[in-house]
Amino acid sequence: MGEVRDAARQRLRDGIVDAARALTVAGGWDGVRMGQVAAAAGVSRQTVYNEFASKAGLAEALARREIDRFVSEVRVRLDEHGADVRAGAYAAIAHTLAAAGDNPLIKAILSGSGGGSDELLPYLTTRAELVLAEATGALREWAARHLPAAGAADPAALAFAADTIVRLVVSHIVLPQAPAEQTARALADLALRLFPAPRPEG
Repeated sequence: MGEVRDAARQRLRDGIVDAARALTVAGGWDGVRMGQVAAAAGVSRQTVYNEFASKAGLAEALARREIDRFVSEVRVRLDEHGADVRAGAYAAIAHTLAAAGDNPLIKAILSGSGGGSDELLPYLTTRAELVLAEATGALREWAARHLPAAGAADPAALAFAADTIVRLVVSHIVLPQAPAEQTARALADLALRLFPAPRPEG
């Protein structure tokens, strides 16, 4: 019975977040009201507050889901290239930059008044711990699988490399300076310097 209740609650929360996402894409997060979210999700306003406590809590849930989706896609692209550091980095970074540019929620976040929503944009900037922790974790897990010698030799350097690459990618999402492909090539070259490739056997 507990598992059934948990599954039902997760469906409820997913439906509310789906509604919040659709409203954000349509009109920007700053204009979203909890009552609107409730109506769109087919639940009461109190239910939304019961699940997320506040609009800021809903913002965090919405941001977390987008970030989780991005990070899962990064993992897939890194693993597709195994220990080929440059190819894996380029594939992951190029996909992330392009997807962020095409993502209507990210666009809604970044095009809000004053340069972005007060409650959503910080998850990519000043309160980016969620992005950094998840994405850096994905890079470190990839390195542990495919570059074990590098990680064993200098785990602190490997952690710094992962953190550096993630911070740079986030900065180019928030404030792009060049076409995504050009940026991805430059950051992949940097990754090759930061993540030492394994020496060939023999």
